[in-house]
Amino acid sequence: MKTHITFRQDDTDLSVHDCGTGNALVFQHGLGGSEAQVAQVLPQGLDWRRITTECRGHGSSTLGTRRPFSIAMFAADVIAAADKRGIGRFIAGGISMGAAIALHLAKKHPERVKGLILVRPAWSFACAPENLAPIGEIAALLRSHSLADGQALFAKSATAQRLRVEAPDNLASLLGYFERPDAAAFADVLGDIASDGTGVSQEDAANLAIPALVLGNRQDAIHPLAVAQLMADTLPNAHFLEVPAKATATEAHFAAVRTVILQFLNTEFKHRSVAHP
Repeated sequence: MKTHITFRQDDTDLSVHDCGTGNALVFQHGLGGSEAQVAQVLPQGLDWRRITTECRGHGSSTLGTRRPFSIAMFAADVIAAADKRGIGRFIAGGISMGAAIALHLAKKHPERVKGLILVRPAWSFACAPENLAPIGEIAALLRSHSLADGQALFAKSATAQRLRVEAPDNLASLLGYFERPDAAAFADVLGDIASDGTGVSQEDAANLAIPALVLGNRQDAIHPLAVAQLMADTLPNAHFLEVPAKATATEAHFAAVRTVILQFLNTEFKHRSVAHP
């Protein structure tokens, strides 16, 4: 069973996808993504209730007028959606920005988050990490040039030249930001989030004694393998796995992610009730 609702938060319409039954898994997409990205990385027929809130400006959710955008803002929206859907305790997970949101939730709401799934985390413990600088560059170009001119300038930039060699999959995703129908308005989301942090220090993470799964891959300049390794080394009960590179083995990457997530959930939580207070 799959339910799609929209509810009002401030002056923003938030889109929430609620599917399946059983224990609750709150799983968030990455920057520029949507619920469809989440569905791509989770196993079919997962015996869990999965809730995904499309962040402001993503999917069917509107931007609203509150600024700046932040990981904390998006995490607060996720909690509001969980409350709206009657979810008490849950496993928090996500991809890239979604992983940052999940980590923030674990620190901010330890009484509710019973486990973590961090897929290709882009943030460790600092604001505005260098690996997200290309997204800041794109935000600046979107604010100062037409979409076509901005895309052409970025494509010729030193950053793009480096990524063509090191991480072509990242480059394709970054260029895609210029092709969004809402690209000009979305520049605020890109700039604000790329310069933000999770609000979780390394000491905070070291005190999160909950089961965690951290997945990283190579050939990914936006989501460096070293970030995933640091996160796994810091979280005291983390399982770390390097999965095939999304850039060169897309199908193998997603197959591995789905398999490992299913194994983690079955091993760590199969006999635990985490859906209710």
